[in-house]
Amino acid sequence: MHIECFAYFYKVAMAKSISKVAGSSHISQSALSQQIQKLEESLGYKLLIRSNKGVELTEMGNIVLKYSDNIIRTYNKMIEEISNYDNNIQSLQIEACWPLATYALPCTLYEMKLRFNKHNYILKSNSTSGIEQNIANNISDLGFVYGKPVDDSLVSMELGHDDIVLVAPFELDVKDEISVKELYNYSLIMLDDNLRVKRYIRSHLMSLGYKYEELNVLFNMDTAEAVKSSLSQGFGMSFLPYISVKKELYRKQFKVVKIKELEIRYPIYLVYKKEDAKSEVLMDFVNSFKKTGKKSFC
Repeated sequence: MHIECFAYFYKVAMAKSISKVAGSSHISQSALSQQIQKLEESLGYKLLIRSNKGVELTEMGNIVLKYSDNIIRTYNKMIEEISNYDNNIQSLQIEACWPLATYALPCTLYEMKLRFNKHNYILKSNSTSGIEQNIANNISDLGFVYGKPVDDSLVSMELGHDDIVLVAPFELDVKDEISVKELYNYSLIMLDDNLRVKRYIRSHLMSLGYKYEELNVLFNMDTAEAVKSSLSQGFGMSFLPYISVKKELYRKQFKVVKIKELEIRYPIYLVYKKEDAKSEVLMDFVNSFKKTGKKSFC
């Protein structure tokens, strides 16, 4: 069966519509249906139930969907490696939690490129669990994650830590250090993403006898840039990874407000697969990074 069948099935399953995918993929609905049918015939099971409202996954369809994304990305990585080999290019697929991918690693990759100009680095952001899974499944080669990996097949190297800090507009009338009780007097903008900041704050507050639900949360946002934009407008304070606000703190756009009883630290790890230690491009990166460490971060 051709990989295109999986790719089209994945798109249809995610969009829940054959017509939408046909339009965006510039293919007729009948041709797209034939691709899905080929996959169903190859596997021996019906994967989609079609109706006037769109499509729904069968039980077997849900199973196939669970593996389709990895199958497609693994195939694409294989094709890329073949192409790189033909063109004498050595590539390294790197994934990192978004604060590291966005604010720390661009400088590291620039320095690595100066040292190894024939190496090609591709950086993507992902969750810690997603990064571990992709490295274990050979979709990515190297990762920078928050927290020690649970997968024994991965080599991990602790690099230090990143703090989750309470950040306020520089001109906001708030003391440099407050108590947890005083925190409830201020408006907050919460980061709602895969770093699970809210979960950690809720847990810490519960351990101190406070309720997260009683905080004065104005709204939740899924990106740090959106949160920082709101802070710049003076809407309130927010908990953010320190590495994501270093520039604004230096420029005195924001300031850190310490909370006496509340401290959240994320250990940072570099991870890769044990069996990949023979890869020249990977080990060049790892060994060079061991010498520079977090100093190469932006």
